[in-house]
Amino acid sequence: MNTNTFSQNSLTISGISYPVFPRPSLPEWVETAHAKGFDLVGRVIDRLHLALRCRKCGALNKVKRFTLMNNDPHCHACIEHEWRADADAAGLEFLHRDPTDRHAAIYRAPCGHELRRQTGLIKRMAAGATGLRCETCHAAMEAAEAQARGWTLIGPDPAGDANYRAYRHDVCGQTHRIARANMQSGRFNCPVCDEGWAADPSYIYAMAFTLASGRDVIKLGFSRDPDSRLHYQLRLDPEMPCEIVRKIAMPSGHAALRAEKRMHTALKRQYPDAIIDRSAWSEQIRVKSEIYDAELTPVILDMLDRAEAKQRR
Repeated sequence: MNTNTFSQNSLTISGISYPVFPRPSLPEWVETAHAKGFDLVGRVIDRLHLALRCRKCGALNKVKRFTLMNNDPHCHACIEHEWRADADAAGLEFLHRDPTDRHAAIYRAPCGHELRRQTGLIKRMAAGATGLRCETCHAAMEAAEAQARGWTLIGPDPAGDANYRAYRHDVCGQTHRIARANMQSGRFNCPVCDEGWAADPSYIYAMAFTLASGRDVIKLGFSRDPDSRLHYQLRLDPEMPCEIVRKIAMPSGHAALRAEKRMHTALKRQYPDAIIDRSAWSEQIRVKSEIYDAELTPVILDMLDRAEAKQRR
């Protein structure tokens, strides 16, 4: 709907009625407005303000006379049209300008939440130069990460470190500062009630990797959290194909370590030629040893089967 209207005593610009200032406009103002893409409609409010009609979109704009004569006035309707186009290109819905900041606006994200963002950021998003994070969805994701590991997200780090959060341990009820990266990977302990990896339940695992050379290898190891160890510690190359082939539960880290060492001793004694030199994988897997040729996969899986059967006795 066009909210720019004119009557003898007032002009309505963007829904706001302004009194007409009953004095003529100077020819030089008219010429300058035309040169800058506007038609001078009249004077409003007082001797300092003019009403300019954009010759591109037809919208009226309230502009100070000084701005017209000394700068390049902008059409607010054209600017908003550009903001809407940027929002569409960025996958957002433009809702309205931010009344407190002329460089910001309110948008609706694909998730349905309303976000306040600088219009320059949205333009960069539209160009593919950056992304967007919804604070509401992100907070829910962080809470879910903590819940999956037996913790409750309390809020930001009380010390103000952006990399840390305050979490409460569901087991003992104690609150601690923990790096979010550690909460994601699970590579931490509760300082109050956790006795450490040696006492915690653990796993022996077999992981398969395909190196950049195309060679398939397998790793035998133990970890309290094999998925975290694979994705957050071992894999240096994020593009490298890899997977956990098998894992078996052990009552403690100490028991897992003892069983794993026995397996490695047997593999090195019986299949020395299957041990892969570190130079072949050092830039792709963050470990010092114990990488074997994939031909040992059936042998290692058989060892894990026997270790699991032993645990059931």
